[in-house]
Amino acid sequence: MSLANKRILTVACTGAFPKKEQSEFVPLTPREQADEIIACHAAGASIAHIHVRDDETNSSMDIAKFREVVGYVREAECDIVLNLTTSGDLSATDEIRMLPFQELRPEIATCDAGTMNWMHSVIFENSPRFLSKLLVEMPKHNVTPEIEIFDIGMIHNVKFYRDQINKANAKREEGTEEIPNPFTAPHFQFVLGAAGGSPAEVHILLQMLDEVRRFWGQNFTWGALGIGRNHLPMINAVIALGGHLRVGMEDNVLFRRGQLAKSNVEFVERTKQMLALNDLEIATPDETRQILKLNKANFPTWKSYE
Repeated sequence: MSLANKRILTVACTGAFPKKEQSEFVPLTPREQADEIIACHAAGASIAHIHVRDDETNSSMDIAKFREVVGYVREAECDIVLNLTTSGDLSATDEIRMLPFQELRPEIATCDAGTMNWMHSVIFENSPRFLSKLLVEMPKHNVTPEIEIFDIGMIHNVKFYRDQINKANAKREEGTEEIPNPFTAPHFQFVLGAAGGSPAEVHILLQMLDEVRRFWGQNFTWGALGIGRNHLPMINAVIALGGHLRVGMEDNVLFRRGQLAKSNVEFVERTKQMLALNDLEIATPDETRQILKLNKANFPTWKSYE
């Protein structure tokens, strides 16, 4: 079966920042989030990108909250691909940031490829120490990194780590095990329009794609998103350029100017229609697993795979 006309659609239902003050419809509790993820899967979404909140609805990396969300989704035998954030709490230690993917074994977790001044207010730190740990722990737990890129320099960070692992493997002694290199055929998510990062402009996205092709040729997959008012224009651009898509209240609480989205399902349904106008379809979760070459060790256990 050809996957040429398939596009992966990630739904980011909650994120780290939207609250009920911005929209009464943002799902914040584990039950609300799981119900929204299950509904988005029924509407066609391929991947669920998951953040959690504490009991005061602040952004959190509390493993207990992740357990609840993931548990509810899996109990429903919803086979949407799970993508857990590693960046839900700017004050969390490296170990706390990694614990959800280490324990819960999602198929994907995020790897933000550098440090930035987030929204001109706080430091969003992704230190070399932390990135080096991710490069060890993600392969160990069969997790594929979604490499989030906020500016073009982060692409060079990814290349640096890829090359370091390749050099180490070239020098290893005979009989020693090769170091896994998750950056050999990476999956990039270009995050555009966040204050402190690159603006959501098509020419910026094209520059990023040119830079990635310079280092990886065609041996990569990619998606992109626009924050806030940039959300819909970037969907149009990504469809035209052949990339994969992300929607959801993490990135934008408005369905259109002046109108709140009442559910993340609305974003999924609209994107499905936009793809159909271009003779494209949303990839199913299993098609997504093929496109991204996800590790079978973390596939849902209630299904059989050939």
